[in-house]
Amino acid sequence: MIPGAIVPDQRPIRRRKLYEDVVERLEAAINEGHYAPGDQLPAERELMEAYGVGRTAIREALFALQRMGLIAISSGERARVSQPSAGTMIGELSGIARYMLAKPGGARHFQQARMMFEVGVAALAAETATADDIVRLEAALAANLAALDQGRAFERTDVAFHFVLAEIPRNPIFTALHDGLSEWLTEQRTTSLKARGSAEAAYAAHRRIFEAVAKHDSQAAADAMQAHLSEVGDYYWKASGG
Repeated sequence: MIPGAIVPDQRPIRRRKLYEDVVERLEAAINEGHYAPGDQLPAERELMEAYGVGRTAIREALFALQRMGLIAISSGERARVSQPSAGTMIGELSGIARYMLAKPGGARHFQQARMMFEVGVAALAAETATADDIVRLEAALAANLAALDQGRAFERTDVAFHFVLAEIPRNPIFTALHDGLSEWLTEQRTTSLKARGSAEAAYAAHRRIFEAVAKHDSQAAADAMQAHLSEVGDYYWKASGG
């Protein structure tokens, strides 16, 4: 080596745990099709013998694969390969999300994330909506109007309108993120809708979003969604004293 030369990537090398090597090999076997969804993995003892590790390493590896959504574990049965989904991915984030929401500024951070996500979804929905999509979105809007003075029912139809909007681009990650954000921000939605005039304002905003999507005007849809979520945030901060 030339004196004084810089060694690339000088991060310390982390010593891997045995179960991580097992996870890597089993994950590769699943991804390469050696085990298909629904197949059972070998018994713990067989895996121990195949990889030359103890029962603890095998069990830790199986639990890690379960958290990844790659296998399902039932008491008394061998682990079975499952089909991972976007919903599984979002579900794994729930505990972390609740922890982050409880931290100072957590609700504002999630509000920013929701803004970025839903504004983009609204624009994409306007670009890609079919005639059937517009009919479904209009039905969701009508249900929202019908529940205007019904408290919890209005909240449910509010969520349903946003869900139909997230479905329109036909990206399963969008619907999973919508469900995750709705779950994580339930308290915000409930609090903001207690403010006088907030339900009427939310419906009016939903109508503007619908009209933009129906006209395939992506910029108008994005602008309407941004205005809507900013208004929801204002109602929430006032109602909560935040």
